[in-house]
Amino acid sequence: MTAGALHPSEDTMNTTIDLLPDATDMGPVMLKTAKLSRLVHWYTAGVGLEHVAERPGAVELGVDGRTILVLEEAPDLRGPNPADAGLFHTAILYPTHAALAAAVVRMTQIPGIQFAGTGDHHVSEAFYFADPDGNGVELYVDRPRSAWLWANGQVHMTTEFIDPNRFVNEHLDRGSFGQSSTAPVEAKIGHVHLQVGDVPTARAFYVDALGFAETTALGNTALFVSAGGYHHHMAMNVWNSRGAGRRADTLGLGRVEIAVPDADALGAARERLTAAGVAVVDDGRSIRFDDPWANRITLTPAAS
Repeated sequence: MTAGALHPSEDTMNTTIDLLPDATDMGPVMLKTAKLSRLVHWYTAGVGLEHVAERPGAVELGVDGRTILVLEEAPDLRGPNPADAGLFHTAILYPTHAALAAAVVRMTQIPGIQFAGTGDHHVSEAFYFADPDGNGVELYVDRPRSAWLWANGQVHMTTEFIDPNRFVNEHLDRGSFGQSSTAPVEAKIGHVHLQVGDVPTARAFYVDALGFAETTALGNTALFVSAGGYHHHMAMNVWNSRGAGRRADTLGLGRVEIAVPDADALGAARERLTAAGVAVVDDGRSIRFDDPWANRITLTPAAS
């Protein structure tokens, strides 16, 4: 089953001028939770985020006063079903191997931590967890872009095992580890990986309409897209959710924010989306819209 109808016209098919600008990056992710304090503790104690702002029923977490994650309390919502469209994982990028190793050690100190595995993806090295609500979380570090392998516009990515003990022993700065429990100021949302109903519809939306460039695909099971030659800012897969329709309002993913460099880039994206038949809400500062599975996306100029 395909969720929603999206038929980009010839004018909206992906070309150089229709791509999101190279400086496009990921903004904060918003998660809905039934137990706000529990999730706040997990992301501060393990991931190393700090309180940035707070309002009734919501907490913003980040580094150096910059919001990375927004947690909103929604006690009346049910949890998502595993086969629903929605969040696969939020991926937090650390600037160095030492910073990632420190985060991994902090995670092991959380009672009952749910460790989901590791992945040497050639372009990056990653550790996977589930937060107390079951949201997937990836903590990773990139390898230098000069080490990435590209062929015919596709980046080479693998999934090979990383020995956690060896990684920590090789990279943890034991001299400075106890001096700070927070992530470095450079930490940020590196990418967001979604569960969707089918890959062709995801490609029509995220590439042809929104303007990301496809960086690699695993047949019709997964799609990876980015701006500016990054390995991926977003990914979509059907591993658990093939055939999923539009998602209900549940706990878990509330919103994904994408930061474009300026108002011109925002306007160009709005025109592409509108031409593709996507309903866009423009509040004068940002635009918001849903993908075909009702995953809420917001585009905001970085300088706003």
